[in-house]
Amino acid sequence: MKLYLDPGHGGSDPGGTGNGIYEKDIVLDIALRIRNILLNDYENVEVQMSRTSDSSKSLDQRTDEANSWGADYYLSIHCNAFNGSAQGYEDYIHSSLSDSSQTAAYRDILHAEISRVNELTNRGKKKANFHVLRETSMPALLTENGFIDNTHDANLIKQSSWREKVAQGHVNGLEKAFDLDRKEHDSETIYKVIAGSFQSQENADERVAYLDSQGIDSFVTTITISGEQWYRVQAGAFLNRENAERRLNEVKNIGIEDAFIVTENGNQEDTAGYSILGQTFLSPELMNQYVKGINPDAIEIGNYYLTFGNYYGIRGDIAFAQAMHETDFLRFTGVVQPEQNNFCGLGATGPDNPGASFDTPEEGVLAHMQHLFAYASTDSLPDKYPLVDPRFDMVTRGSAESWVALNGKWAVPGDNYGQNILNIYERMIQSTIQKLEEILQAIQE
Repeated sequence: MKLYLDPGHGGSDPGGTGNGIYEKDIVLDIALRIRNILLNDYENVEVQMSRTSDSSKSLDQRTDEANSWGADYYLSIHCNAFNGSAQGYEDYIHSSLSDSSQTAAYRDILHAEISRVNELTNRGKKKANFHVLRETSMPALLTENGFIDNTHDANLIKQSSWREKVAQGHVNGLEKAFDLDRKEHDSETIYKVIAGSFQSQENADERVAYLDSQGIDSFVTTITISGEQWYRVQAGAFLNRENAERRLNEVKNIGIEDAFIVTENGNQEDTAGYSILGQTFLSPELMNQYVKGINPDAIEIGNYYLTFGNYYGIRGDIAFAQAMHETDFLRFTGVVQPEQNNFCGLGATGPDNPGASFDTPEEGVLAHMQHLFAYASTDSLPDKYPLVDPRFDMVTRGSAESWVALNGKWAVPGDNYGQNILNIYERMIQSTIQKLEEILQAIQE
């Protein structure tokens, strides 16, 4: 299946605006997530995007490109805007089409799958004479994913976890509509060569262009680290470790020293084989310093993660990284509020259910660590501290021994949940190394 994926607007055209966000940025983020899921998880899928960065492209250019390429389906991603009072999800096919058309059949499937996960009011299935629906020679759908100028919708739109769910909803619809086959490598190990990781899409694109000039194919994938999008340049994926190392050497031989290999087992990246159980290496001071470098108003909870981590035998520093992911670095920009002392989102499922509350930050961290213990171990819970995790008995004991095994369990769909936590942890380690280097340099001077 050849999908032409069109994140609307871009460049000088911001699209809808409101609540401090621009439509062009949101829809690009969703579209990139759709592409990444499709290319990583499905067989025989090709994706061409109208734009992969904040660039301008006319409507004619978009539809001409899709038609020339011979796409099987045209999917245009948008957010809505009106006067701040309207809210919800809707989608469109061309006004000339009947409800019994093939395009309408595809639309019905995607509409159901997207609406199932997006937590938005369902405004229904609609028709319009939009250019991208009229001038495409293949079935086409335009989705409007919430109203960016409505406070309720915008609070969801701002959450990276919500955008991941919406992307997954689109993919679920495409899988059903086009009978896509999932990649069968649950028992296989895949070695991905990462030729750089950037906060700037432009820098990632420059790296891809340089690799291309050296005869090495690559593309940009995205990961989200507590609300911030990072761009990874992937220069190959291999079933054989030796082949991956050969490609890694090729990349390093052209001057790219920050390249590395990521091991993925059954769709889950295993970053250095991090398990949930283990020793805490970072001190409370380093944990607290790291978050305060991002959020100066952050409370200090590093000591609780060390204390309870050591007691339960859990990697307290990585659990701290998980808390940073869940709370947006203790800024609490999601549905959980600071006064809940719920640092890991226990029981939070949406605006109508913000989850559990705890009397103190210490108790909130204790509940977090007990919940991790439930996932990582089948042993009885040590009894020095009272059981304060209200969902401890809901966990299938020992069902997630590693952080990536939390994918789809702690967060739904959560396909990259554990990877996002480990990426924050890696940033913490890099920040610590940088501080040590600065201290050593100061001593030497």
